[in-house]
Amino acid sequence: MSSNPQSVAVRAIQPSDEAQWRQLWLGYQDFYEVTLSEEVTRSTFHRFLDPDEPVFSAVAVQGDQLLGFVNSVVHRSTWAVTDYCYLEDLYVSPATRGAGTGKLLIEWVQRFARQRQCAKLYWHTHETNKRAQKLYNWVAQQSGFIEYRMTTV
Repeated sequence: MSSNPQSVAVRAIQPSDEAQWRQLWLGYQDFYEVTLSEEVTRSTFHRFLDPDEPVFSAVAVQGDQLLGFVNSVVHRSTWAVTDYCYLEDLYVSPATRGAGTGKLLIEWVQRFARQRQCAKLYWHTHETNKRAQKLYNWVAQQSGFIEYRMTTV
């Protein structure tokens, strides 16, 4: 498989992508050392296909092969009249990293957010994900915010 970014296309996810998307999704979970239930995985994929859901996905493809995905959530904000777009998940298969696919996926979300007239596109990553940070620092600016979490269950 060539890693030439010119031959990589990014498009909205389709129902026929589910099997390959699941393999990438499992790789993403392995990377972050988490295990999500089958119910979460199934629900997530079906939300991408439901026009009433504010959850979206795009995939990078080369021929018939999925190379990566980007998932985003559009939501209201108290700081703007229009919605925000949160890039929640970005994953590129290890064999094709460093060839520009991640940047193509981010640019797809940027165009998507502009089309929806979102006031902001934002995301975060783990502090140890230095490779991703190199890309993110190239295409965007750090906000300076630190994330805090609290359990609700």
